[in-house]
Amino acid sequence: MAAVNNSPITQVSQQPTHTNLQPQLLTRLFLDLRGRRFEVDRETIMNLPESVLLCLFPNGLVLSRQSVALSEGGGDEEDEEVYGVDFDPDCFQYVLDFFRNASETFYGTATSPGLFSAQQHLLESPTDFSPATSQNPLLSKQAIIVLREELEYFSIPPKDGEAATDQNGIANERLLDIKRRSGGYLMEKRNIFTALQRNVNKENNVAEQHLIDMLCMSGFDREDEWGFRALEPSRCCISSIALVLLKTGISHHPNGEKPVEVDYAQMATAQKLLLFWRKPARKCWWDGLDVELPATADKPAMTVKLWARRVWTLELSLV
Repeated sequence: MAAVNNSPITQVSQQPTHTNLQPQLLTRLFLDLRGRRFEVDRETIMNLPESVLLCLFPNGLVLSRQSVALSEGGGDEEDEEVYGVDFDPDCFQYVLDFFRNASETFYGTATSPGLFSAQQHLLESPTDFSPATSQNPLLSKQAIIVLREELEYFSIPPKDGEAATDQNGIANERLLDIKRRSGGYLMEKRNIFTALQRNVNKENNVAEQHLIDMLCMSGFDREDEWGFRALEPSRCCISSIALVLLKTGISHHPNGEKPVEVDYAQMATAQKLLLFWRKPARKCWWDGLDVELPATADKPAMTVKLWARRVWTLELSLV
């Protein structure tokens, strides 16, 4: 019988030692938004508004992976790890397009300079800005106001007994039809400020009026409509978002005919919005109305009580 070697050195199996175990940052992400694929680079994801990121990744997102796979002796950097996301793909595309266009306009492209090159001297001008204000991020970044609305609606049908739920709380077809028609009615109400202004007029809420005034001084118009608005699938909920460039008071003249000018009063107003940079603020209120649902090919017109719970999220993004 061969002698048993009890040396601990020879008993331990010789495995390759991995010295680089630091996580590697992902350079791009592959997202599946309700069946539609997106390939987005890491920088684009990091520039998205906090409120949008929370909707995309409510449980958080790790933007790194192990640089080596111990079990396989190495990893393929091109392996696609697809993240499934329950978010409207058209809304996501709207946000991506707006942020890309804003970035190209401000910073320029390979073929044309952007606005930043014409106003860069403002960062070094001791006469225009005090030392504290010279660090103003609105001079070196493109600011975008992000306003989102989550609207949950509740239809109270007429008391004719036809629209009802069963013993398990499941709506019958008549009630489902009223819910669908109510959703269609609300979808057509695209004006951003109508509901909030109605609440201001009813409650005489000075703070809400100040919010509307501030937003309209900073980039919105009182007649603006939501940039994107859609019904959520299988829910009595409408998601809306509007994106506008923040009015900073910096004026650029065509072809550089005149130097860049700064409206300091408007800049002071714009700086108030910095309170919402990376700190989304939320506001919730209820709105109840008697609405007339128009007739369809096989359904008569009817009046229903429509309650809406609206949640606004306001945020400032710097690109």
